[in-house]
Amino acid sequence: MPHVRVEVPVYPTESVAKVKLACLNLFPDLAFREERDALVGEAASLEKFRELVRNQKIRDTARDVLIKGRQGNLTSFRLSKQAAFVGRVNFAAPAPLGDIHVTVEDEDLDALIDYVAASTVGHRLVKPNDRSEGT
Repeated sequence: MPHVRVEVPVYPTESVAKVKLACLNLFPDLAFREERDALVGEAASLEKFRELVRNQKIRDTARDVLIKGRQGNLTSFRLSKQAAFVGRVNFAAPAPLGDIHVTVEDEDLDALIDYVAASTVGHRLVKPNDRSEGT
């Protein structure tokens, strides 16, 4: 089962509720806590994120980002707060108001990457049957 950790800065000009909503649009089961000027959330599901990646037809981009951010059994990437607020996945370059920093850890990260962002050109890290649909 994956472990998802989200860290996002909240600036004085921003609504904490809106920043939470942006994160929940991508990872609906996040449990948040406030740390200084940031929110930290943890979840165990990537289902909504996977669905958005598929619906937006950005599987290859997502796959490249997940692979590029990989270190051992975890991967990390950044997402745009503004895009997340409207329920879209947009891999972010650093922004003035900060972005959503996501870290995903899983014992079988190759299978998780294949499950979340299967290649549209047939390049798999593992066999497709190695990951159950219930992740």
